[in-house]
Amino acid sequence: MTTAQRVAVVTGAGSGIGRASALALLEAGYAVVLAGRRAERLEAVAVESGAAGRTLVIPTDVGDPAAVRALFERTVAAFGRVDVLFNNAGTGAPPALLEDLTYEQWKAVVDANLTGTFLCTQEAFKIMKSQDPRGGRIINNGSISAHAPRPNSAPYTATKHGVTGLTKATALDGRKYDIACGQIDIGNAETDLTARMKAGVPQAHGAIAVEPVMDVRLAAEAVVYMAGLPPEANVQFMTIMATKMPFVGRG
Repeated sequence: MTTAQRVAVVTGAGSGIGRASALALLEAGYAVVLAGRRAERLEAVAVESGAAGRTLVIPTDVGDPAAVRALFERTVAAFGRVDVLFNNAGTGAPPALLEDLTYEQWKAVVDANLTGTFLCTQEAFKIMKSQDPRGGRIINNGSISAHAPRPNSAPYTATKHGVTGLTKATALDGRKYDIACGQIDIGNAETDLTARMKAGVPQAHGAIAVEPVMDVRLAAEAVVYMAGLPPEANVQFMTIMATKMPFVGRG
């Protein structure tokens, strides 16, 4: 067990924003626990980082309470504490008319995006309030969808609005334990999931339009900034987005 550096847990660390953020945190000197569903992708991130001894790969389904408990138990066994939790894991349902969504599609998104964020937050609280020095920081990945929906995205939009409420509750309930909580809302960071933006995606008025994207590393750097603040300061909400993406105003 080592406690020589600050320890961050990143969920959904095998790809996209989670992968970029995990690599950025490692570059900033953190020990990083890489959590996600696909072990091979997590292992690839660990190898890519070149930070042997500061990475721990733990395949995890964040919607499973037992798996989440095991994630945090193994983290403490390896590194002794948890300083930062980046609740990044999430999924969406295939674009579908609201009335055609299945219960199974709805539940899968709720389990990953909202219940998973809650379960990880709960386990982090138990550790952060009891460790020495006490406290820590929780960062939730909200999304632009925490403010405004895309067409045919009811499960994703509803859960991301829910994450905003959970962020506020966590920030309030964490005060007495020196636990800070903030939310980063990211718009059109370039990942495998946003590749379709370059081909055109549906807009609210029914047209298909190409949307600008930004380098995912910019979002990762924002996460590192939020994580690195001293205990007396917190970014409660941050929006980082491709400058010309349709969001502000009417598109």
